[in-house]
Amino acid sequence: MTAPGEQEISAVQRRLRASQGTFVPKPLLPVIDELVATVLSQHTSDTNSERAFAKLKASFPSWQQVADAPVEQVASAIRGGGIADRKARRIQQILSAIEHREGSLDLSRLHDLDDAAAEAYLLSLPGVGPKTAACVLAFSMGRPAFPVDTHVHRVAIRLGWIKPNTTADRAYELLAQRIPPGIGYDLHLAMITHGRTICRARQPRCGTCVLQDLCAYGSVTWPR
Repeated sequence: MTAPGEQEISAVQRRLRASQGTFVPKPLLPVIDELVATVLSQHTSDTNSERAFAKLKASFPSWQQVADAPVEQVASAIRGGGIADRKARRIQQILSAIEHREGSLDLSRLHDLDDAAAEAYLLSLPGVGPKTAACVLAFSMGRPAFPVDTHVHRVAIRLGWIKPNTTADRAYELLAQRIPPGIGYDLHLAMITHGRTICRARQPRCGTCVLQDLCAYGSVTWPR
């Protein structure tokens, strides 16, 4: 297996976008909002996490109120998003760390940092890993990050971009260096959609895949 070049990655992005339609970015959120929303998105569906985030914002109009509330109340507000008790504790730990460092619950100064410094700050927060940091950098800050979720990870393995035993965190390190400038956000969303609809974990639809001729997995499994 050889590492994919920029032309190969760009070709995948173009084909996926042509098949899926116009790139539509997520709604732009402040840095802290995106950070909390990403924590809520872990191990659940987009619908459940978005509902939990909306309920949290409705129950606590400010992040200070979230930080100061009993953890049980925060967990109750996000119950629909799964593993609520763990996520509530994590959110409060993150907010506490931000308030201790910044003197307030505001991360707008991260926009003044370069990419590496902004990523390092996010990774230093309690429980924030590469995927969460990359989501915040890409979605809220417009930085050239490439989050690797379960769908991106699976599609990248099947395309032969990374070895099958590569962890998601290691995949992020490897792929972040190879994604051509300007397409990371678009490609991330396109690969998620592709992983959900075509390149599914079980019974992938290789026969209808626009990437079949570029895919190490598809070239072996199709035609059957």
